[in-house]
Amino acid sequence: MTDDSRPGRPVMLGQNQYGKAENRVVKITRDGATHHIKDLNVSVALSGDMDEVHYSGSNANVLPTDTTKNTVYAFAKEHGIESAEQFGIHLARHFVTSQEPIKTARIRIEEYTWERIEASDANSRFIGADEVKHSFVRKGQETRVTQITYDGSSWEVISGLKDLVVMNSTNSEFWGYVKDKYTTLPEAYDRILATQVAARWRFNWSDDERKMPHWEKSYEQTRKHMLQAFAETYSLSLQQTLYQMGSRIINNRSEIDEVRFSLPNKHHFLVDLEPFGLKNDNEVYFAADRPYGLIEATVLRDGCEAKIPVDLTNL
Repeated sequence: MTDDSRPGRPVMLGQNQYGKAENRVVKITRDGATHHIKDLNVSVALSGDMDEVHYSGSNANVLPTDTTKNTVYAFAKEHGIESAEQFGIHLARHFVTSQEPIKTARIRIEEYTWERIEASDANSRFIGADEVKHSFVRKGQETRVTQITYDGSSWEVISGLKDLVVMNSTNSEFWGYVKDKYTTLPEAYDRILATQVAARWRFNWSDDERKMPHWEKSYEQTRKHMLQAFAETYSLSLQQTLYQMGSRIINNRSEIDEVRFSLPNKHHFLVDLEPFGLKNDNEVYFAADRPYGLIEATVLRDGCEAKIPVDLTNL
């Protein structure tokens, strides 16, 4: 059998990685009667000295993807899940330091948040309102995400969120734009501004000599500043709002050097009610799902280099 894929031939192997994707792990921490939930979707990608498995099929350097899956579940027990970032750091460090052929580990995590269900007053007389500490409802506002990359010496942590839908029902305008023979959009001096936020932010923590950020507090505060900027910006364009959201994060969170947003403009168009003899005084809108304007940009701390990928589709 001929082998035209060996080194020295005109075909060569490029970047490669392997691992187990989308390991769903739910960790329950029981603090007496009070329970806490961490619900993660963990994807592991490993790379390193993997030429031979591609060229000849030799698995001598290959840690099975089934083993990486088992490691995720074992680490949930052994280390707990303090935060998605901390859990990913434990995993990345383990794979790189325990397997000599593995040079880089990338851990991607989605986190799904749960909140407690409050007991009704009527039911409390039977079980006691303070005893219902184990019932939860899934929060649907957004999915928290993080990506941890480790090469044995330096770390890169990029966190963020997706599917966070926000709206300002006023304090937004759009006018003064370029017009040509194909322009039909009327200028708007009072419009709805709505978007579905996808955001990623890169931490400047990169080595074990430095103090780690408080991952949970950082996420909570970053999200808060982002939403406050959205609410408090009198917007003349979605681009302006995006920049204010990023600036607010950079100015208030010293652990973050870079933020990238992908903001689809969830258009709301005034419905023409004139045929029915009705005046539409910015009251009734048609919410269009597609096509939509897509506004994307990176906001950086002065002097820092952009490292978050331009396309957030797979990040």
